Formats: sequence, structure tokens, C-alpha cells
Amino acid sequence: MDSSNLNNSSSNTSSSVTTAVSVATSPSSSTTTPSRYENQKRRDWNTFGQYLKNHRPPLSLCRCSGAHVLEFLRYLDQFGKTKVHTPICPFYGHPNPPAPCPCPLRQAWGSLDALIGRLRAAFEENGGRPEANPFGARAVRLYLREVRDLQSKARGISYEKKKRKRPPQPQIQPLPPPQSGAN
Repeated sequence: MDSSNLNNSSSNTSSSVTTAVSVATSPSSSTTTPSRYENQKRRDWNTFGQYLKNHRPPLSLCRCSGAHVLEFLRYLDQFGKTKVHTPICPFYGHPNPPAPCPCPLRQAWGSLDALIGRLRAAFEENGGRPEANPFGARAVRLYLREVRDLQSKARGISYEKKKRKRPPQPQIQPLPPPQSGAN
């Protein structure tokens, strides 16, 4: 970070400088930089924390439930970039519509699914008990399934679970039949 950035007095800059300094001086992290996944997980966690702070009334993490997570996901929809056709749209079910339409932009299912995975991990890394994790609530899983199905139908493309590639099995050669009459 250059000195012009260090002189900024905004709280955002000073907090990121503090974070950068504390990360750089800690002995365990001085040899490795956080992965892209870890950085994204930290940003997502901070965003959710900010959402809880701005919630009316403000919510503490320990009082957060699956319903609050759903509220957060619906709030994020306004920033989505994926066109999701409604059933009354003439392009409903078409993967590549030929013309623009007024259907809403939403968060893509894959993005929401990945976000919930990162927040679920971050919750436990920040001291939350796995059984109290609001990101793993049944309502959240059902909501994600509903979003996946709705977007799949709207685009006319099904989301199929990726099959794991199995390592190639060594071919076992059959044993030759025993020779008779060798006595």
C-alpha cells in the first residue's frame, strides 16, 4: 500500500491498513497469503455482519436464525446480474432469448450456493457451534433448492449434480483355466 493510501482518514482505509499490518506481522501468516477463497469468505462474513448491524432492530449473531439468512439472500437479489424469466415471459424456458425483456435480475443460484457454503464455514471458524449454524438451517437448504429449480425452468437448462470422476481402476486379468492332465 503506498503512502498516499495510508494518509486517507476514512475509517474503511484505516481498518484495512490495520488488518494488513496485523496479518503481515503474525508469524504463521507471514509466509503464506490467504487464498482467494479465504479472502472471499472474510468479505462475505464482514458483509453479513454489516447486514446484521444495519438490520432494524439490530441483530446479534447469536440471535440470528435461518429466517434472517433468507432475508439476507433476498436482500442480495437486488444486486444480481442473472436474468430470471417469469412464467408469463415469452422467453421463459429459453436458454438464449433473442430479444430483451423486463424480467428481473437476480442472484444466480450457483453464487448463492457458494456464498452459503462460505458463510457456513465462516460461522464455525468464528466460534459458532455447528448445530446452531443458521446457514445450515433446513429453510435455507429448501430456499436454495427452490431457487435452483426456478432458475433451471426459467432458462430451460437443468442443473445436474456433477458426477465425481473416479480414478481409473486397474484392469484385473482373468486367470487362465487350470490345465488338466498335467499329471
